[in-house]
Amino acid sequence: VTVFLSTLTPKFYFALTVTSSFISGLIFVFEWWHFRKYGTSFIEQVSVSHLRPLIGGAENTPPATTSFSAGENETSRQNMPECKVWRNPLNLFRGAEYSRYMWVTGKEPLTYYDMNLSAQDHQNFFTCDTDALRPSDTVMQKAWRERNPQARIKAAYQALELNNDCATAYVLLAEEEATTIVDAEKYFKQALKAGEMIYRKSQNCHSQSPQHEAQLRRDTNVLVYVKRRLAMCARKLGRIREAVKMMRDLMKEFPLLSMLNIHENLLEALLELQAYADVQAVLAKYDDISLPKSAAICYTAALLKARAVSERFSPETASKRGLSTAEINAVEAIHRAVEFNPHVPKYLLEMKSLVLPPEHILKRGDSEAVAYAFFHLQHWKRIEGALNLLHCTWEGTFHEVSVYPQKELPFFIHFTAGLCSFSAMLALLTHQFPELMVIFAKAVSIISVTGLAEVTWGPWGVLRSVVKWALVSLMLLGYELFHLPLQES
Repeated sequence: VTVFLSTLTPKFYFALTVTSSFISGLIFVFEWWHFRKYGTSFIEQVSVSHLRPLIGGAENTPPATTSFSAGENETSRQNMPECKVWRNPLNLFRGAEYSRYMWVTGKEPLTYYDMNLSAQDHQNFFTCDTDALRPSDTVMQKAWRERNPQARIKAAYQALELNNDCATAYVLLAEEEATTIVDAEKYFKQALKAGEMIYRKSQNCHSQSPQHEAQLRRDTNVLVYVKRRLAMCARKLGRIREAVKMMRDLMKEFPLLSMLNIHENLLEALLELQAYADVQAVLAKYDDISLPKSAAICYTAALLKARAVSERFSPETASKRGLSTAEINAVEAIHRAVEFNPHVPKYLLEMKSLVLPPEHILKRGDSEAVAYAFFHLQHWKRIEGALNLLHCTWEGTFHEVSVYPQKELPFFIHFTAGLCSFSAMLALLTHQFPELMVIFAKAVSIISVTGLAEVTWGPWGVLRSVVKWALVSLMLLGYELFHLPLQES
């Protein structure tokens, strides 16, 4: 080893460090590009996906889907990691509301990404493996995959020609062809009649085979969807008490559907009725630590607390005498809501313009704030002083809107950046002090070959390793400067 090291010139070490610096720089640039584009480290992703299974590890990746079957049980859903992208519980009707915006402005109200997620939801909710047994369902299976709205509507009419009781065909026409809420409600009533008949048939034979169980889940999804949208039609047409009754009946009939967030529709309708005691009862049931939070839950709870003190609240008076217990509770509730989603206050205070809410929302993101404020701003305005209390609390406590979810740089980004910088520093030192860097390289090689560089962790272990490197470097320095025999050194 000594003879081999003595034959290496400073040019070799310089070339080696420059090459390693260049390679580590390329790795760093690629890692940074991959992280900016996909939000993950490429090296980390490969190690998790391919190396961890080889050494017996298990992946812990949260599910990417956003739709939930009505046949799933509550326990399995509570054990699932919280998804970030959810279907908006209060999404508008495409034909009767989104399309009207496009007719007036000439602009698309929904993004392609949002509509693509909805197409996936429709295929998961309204199709199953047994569709091939019924020609109308086969046509509808193709209809949900169509990108052109007119092609979907045409396919729905074809399905109705094959089977006049095709519930999913009526659902599609209600969502996309109906140009008013009244027309949409008519289609949904036809879908309800057909859906209940199919649901009863599926209940009678669901235990015969796994295919029949899948069919029952699909028919349940259709029935729940239709009843929910009928309740929303009643709410939009001003029949609010009827809408509340329909939502309560739906939640009693299918109690395992908390992940579908029907309670958020109920909360909004109860606020319109100003039935604040009933709102509090719903919050007591669903504002639970075991259930995923939402802006609707957090801000509605804050609104009820603010309602008790907002009418007589004055920031000048409060600063002089201090906050009362009720005011402290209201302020803490607002803090909790703003911490969950800091984007909402700017929409409620009309510091940012509202747009039509999307069909899917990002939990704790700007899209959820738009969806919440679009329907709940009127409820905050109705309670005198509530927006003033929100403004005082939010402005005095939160100055910068946080970004959620915030991307943290993975370990390998820091690692490759450090490796690149270290290699560049070695190249510079080798160029400036070639003889000393040769001695340092020999010290590292001797430590590795002789086993002096044993793995030790902790601050004292690192200190011992540094001392070893320094001693061997000094020995080799003495060997080079005073030409002492290596054995004597």
